[in-house]
Amino acid sequence: MSVRSLLLPTAFVLAAGFAFTTPASAFDLFDGDEAIELAQAPPPAPPPQPAPRGERARGAERGERAERHVSPKSMCLDMVARRIGDRAYLKARLELKSEQMTAWNAFEKAADEASAKSMARCQTLPTEIKQRPTYLERLTMEEDVMKARIATIDAVKPSLTALVGVLTDDQKAILDRPRGGFGHHGGPAMGRPGPR
Repeated sequence: MSVRSLLLPTAFVLAAGFAFTTPASAFDLFDGDEAIELAQAPPPAPPPQPAPRGERARGAERGERAERHVSPKSMCLDMVARRIGDRAYLKARLELKSEQMTAWNAFEKAADEASAKSMARCQTLPTEIKQRPTYLERLTMEEDVMKARIATIDAVKPSLTALVGVLTDDQKAILDRPRGGFGHHGGPAMGRPGPR
């Protein structure tokens, strides 16, 4: 009999023995109590499920109610009032000399006329949104706002350019400085330049 014929059955018996004893002997690594704790451990918690459909619907209703409480008219009037306030602030900060007042008055007259037109446009807007506007309606509203803003810029820019021409370097630095703060969106990086 060869050694080879003896090794093959012996290896087979040893492999089978390890296969049958390994699951039972795996728990021997722990004390007896820990093996029981492993067997009695609660299953892992299931992943969180999305909110039931009813709760999502209530959240959507709240969002729609908030949209209905938005007043385009009030928002527009606030924006115009903020621009008027910005001009008053700017006039005080510039500390204009008497020789600069002619240029300021021309600019202020043009800005006041543009503000009056903006106020009149604001009065035509709805005080409440009854239902969410469609995409096309929102696009049209955005276009109307942009056209009104361009009309304001066109009306004010010539007199503002003349005013900048008579300002000192220190006054121009005040005019050019970005402004943020309460009631304004954005900080120094997003501040709006100059009067409007």
